[in-house]
Amino acid sequence: MSKTTEANSRMQRPLSQVDPQISSLLRDEAERQATGLELIPSENLVSEAVLEAMGSIFTNKYAEGYPGKRYYGGCEFADKVEQLAIDRAKGLFGAEHANVQSHSGTQANVSVYMSTLQPGDIVLGMNLSHGGHLTHGHPLNFSGRMYKFIAYGVRQDNEQIDYDEIDRLAAEHKPKMIVAGASAYSRIIDFPRIAKAAKSVGALFFVDMAHIAGLVAADVHPKPCGAHAAAWSSAKPLSQRNSTNSLSLAFKAVRSSTPLQQKLSV
Repeated sequence: MSKTTEANSRMQRPLSQVDPQISSLLRDEAERQATGLELIPSENLVSEAVLEAMGSIFTNKYAEGYPGKRYYGGCEFADKVEQLAIDRAKGLFGAEHANVQSHSGTQANVSVYMSTLQPGDIVLGMNLSHGGHLTHGHPLNFSGRMYKFIAYGVRQDNEQIDYDEIDRLAAEHKPKMIVAGASAYSRIIDFPRIAKAAKSVGALFFVDMAHIAGLVAADVHPKPCGAHAAAWSSAKPLSQRNSTNSLSLAFKAVRSSTPLQQKLSV
């Protein structure tokens, strides 16, 4: 057997032969998922089709940039895949622009923040202890360290978002942005009400719809676009049968002011 033939043979060996320990752990994890009950919002049990796509030949490809505007050659099929995802996201959520490159909801929020804010800008966000999210201004998170977040919460009498408090805090602090969305809130969020508060002080209105994206896509929950949100993001596995990726959506294309992030939308 020639060296070339031997090399080709090694490339075609299954994981069980190449690394039996990892192969065994993958089987153990498959059994755990099949026999347990998953109640973690940021996880999902995907279909065989999604597993097939996620473990595809695109593992070998590096495609920095955007469809038709890459820094490397050989991206013609990667361009088509990404453009399909962009077009489908825009059609599903009624957006004019979409970025599907984020790997998590946090990364999607980073894209929005860095495309629209400057360090130290004032932002209103929901208090984590009232059902908000770490990226909505928690002091230990990048959001709370880079920007000056003012927290709003829920009313004690009905445990619903205190929209009067949002109005008051917006008038008092004149934020650059108001963030809506939560990780532990079971009621319909009144997007038009928050959008009105944002408009009254000239603030951007950003909706993190990660935990309700599936409901929004199915028209069970009102779409943020109907409330004229400047941008909104989603972690796709949270409420749709999808893999661990995220997206950012917008009506107006905005370009990041920092080289740490690429532009928000294409």
